[in-house]
Order: sequence, then structure tokens, then C-alpha cells
Amino acid sequence: MSNSYFSLKQFTIWQDKCAMKVGTDGVLLGAWPPTEGVRRILDVGTGTGLIALQLAQRCPEARITAIEIDQDASLQARENVRRSPWPDRIEVECCDFKGFLTEEKFDLIVSNPPYFVDALRCPDVQRNLARHADGLSYDMLFGHSAHLLDKDGRISVIIPREAEKLVADAAWKNGFFPIRHTDVYTKPGKPCRRQLLSFAMGTPKFGRDALYIEDENGCYTPEYIALTKDFYIKM
Repeated sequence: MSNSYFSLKQFTIWQDKCAMKVGTDGVLLGAWPPTEGVRRILDVGTGTGLIALQLAQRCPEARITAIEIDQDASLQARENVRRSPWPDRIEVECCDFKGFLTEEKFDLIVSNPPYFVDALRCPDVQRNLARHADGLSYDMLFGHSAHLLDKDGRISVIIPREAEKLVADAAWKNGFFPIRHTDVYTKPGKPCRRQLLSFAMGTPKFGRDALYIEDENGCYTPEYIALTKDFYIKM
């Protein structure tokens, strides 16, 4: 497989113009959030358009807005959408999230946000923009989402384990409470590296579980296969 594209079961992601390539984090976030009753979705920081396209596949009735601050990435996301089976249901906008305004309300907001909060920069400006939280802080993500979500809407993110407190504090500050939490492990005996989190406003019920990508023998677990089998060709 060439690094310039990544083939999934129902669509292909071209990624030669994007700093961040298709990875496990994005696929997990596209596959994990509950989507019952979801009709309007906002993907914040869409990158290649991967998560927006996964959600279009999962939600045949949903309309999706995908926003991306990087111009090259947004152009590539538009092209990936155009080549997909769902070009009429996904709109890609090149804009900064803090300036994104619409009268529509969303049932679901998803984001694979920049995850380096206090880390050294690399020389690649585009890669820094995609990976560092200066341009999209957790507080901004939750604060602006509070104005964009329907009253029963949800926001789902994937974050590094080290950012859990920052995210929880930002969510609470803006009136969001956790409703679902999945700790992601590469395999048994390894530390948790990622967390999948869903939040809503109010005080709904909360559930926490764990997902192991591989078992002790290095084989994909049944739970990981069940979550991603509609997307990965190898599943």
C-alpha cells in the first residue's frame, strides 16, 4: 500500500497533502460513538475527512459538516468526499473552529483534537498545526460546542491518557458531563495510551469500559474486530 492513500472497504483516503495520515485513533473515533437518532454531525479538524466519511457510512440519513483549518488538508478532504459514495451528504469547510458559525444545531460533534499541549515543535509547520493544541484548545472545543449542539446532543473525542484531567476540567467548565468512557490498550499488560470519551450537557448516566486492540498473542481481539470490521479491508 502506498503511503499516499489508504483503502477502506467502502472508500479510499488520499493523504499525500495532509500532515496527519490515517491511523488507529481516527478509525476508532469514526467507529465508536453511538449514532442512534443522529441526523446532523460536525467533524472538527477533519484532516483527510476519514472520520466524516466513516460516520456517513454508519449514518445513512445524516448530513455532515467537516471543518479543517489547514487549506491543503481541506482540499484533500473535499476530494476524498467527492470520490466517496456520499458526496451529497458531506460538506467540507476550510475555517478556524472558533470562527465557525451556523444557525443549525448538531446531534453529534466529533473531534480528534491536537494532542501535544506542552511539547517541542517540529520544523514542519503543517504537522505542528495538526498535532499541537495551541490552535484548538480543549476549552475552546467544549466552549464553542456548547453553542452548536442540540440540547440532547453529544460530543465525542479521542485523547491521550495524559490529557484526561485537562479534558475533564474543560468539559465541566462548559457544562458537559461524561456519558461514556473507553480506555484503549494496545494489548494486555501495556498501559492505557488513548481514551475515547463522550460528553453531554446535564447529568446523564455514565459508563466506563476498556478496549484491547490485540490479545496476548498479538492477534486482534474480537471486540476490536467487531468495532472496525465495517472499515478495515483486512478484518
